[in-house]
Amino acid sequence: MRAHTTRGALRRLALTAAPLAASLLLAACGGGDGGDLSGMIPTPTPTVTPTPTPTQTTASYNVSSCLNQVIPGTNGATPASLVVPDTVALDFSKPDGFPNGRRLQDPVIDVTLAVLFLDVNATGQSAATFANLPLNPPGNEVPFLTTFPFLSPPNGTPPLATGTGTTFDFRTDPASSFVRVDRMGMPAVATALIGSSLKLTYNDNNPADDAAGAFVPEITTQLTTLTNALADDLISLGLKPCAKSN
Repeated sequence: MRAHTTRGALRRLALTAAPLAASLLLAACGGGDGGDLSGMIPTPTPTVTPTPTPTQTTASYNVSSCLNQVIPGTNGATPASLVVPDTVALDFSKPDGFPNGRRLQDPVIDVTLAVLFLDVNATGQSAATFANLPLNPPGNEVPFLTTFPFLSPPNGTPPLATGTGTTFDFRTDPASSFVRVDRMGMPAVATALIGSSLKLTYNDNNPADDAAGAFVPEITTQLTTLTNALADDLISLGLKPCAKSN
């Protein structure tokens, strides 16, 4: 009798628990009589939109003063007169040394860059400003010869020619058989002041085309682009650019 009663109690408990569980489930899903759980769900916090970082603008410079500044010690030469046309001139009535000719020991790239980017008439600045930086070696590691061909002997122990050199096979092809690959009259002009799209055209032309002004706009454009990118670095180093801010 007790077992029968216990089984009956369990059956009644199960029948009662099933509807209760169903009503709780409905409430959790938003159904039922007022089963609203909105008060139990935290309201999302809106994300704050970050303030955009201002875009840094690069100052724009006019490089005409760079191309037209007079280089001290050159009897009135300007960078424009040195790079147009692209040749190295030699005046025997003036002291030798770049840009009057080109000696083996002359820091030609440093001088060219100095007169293109720096005010070489400003106090403490000259065409030798970059050449005097301690980053440069004090000279060639092997002394130059005092007689022709004046070049230093090669480093290391390369094989040396024997005999009188009559066994060399020198080319005798006419000039028309060769193709110009590059022209480097004035160092850094073809390399830095002529853009990639015009390098082949520039190398195929001649100094006469330079003198006619064919590449003046390109040289001005490239120098302006380089100056806009480098002027702030030069100023931060305590140097005075020759270009004027627009």
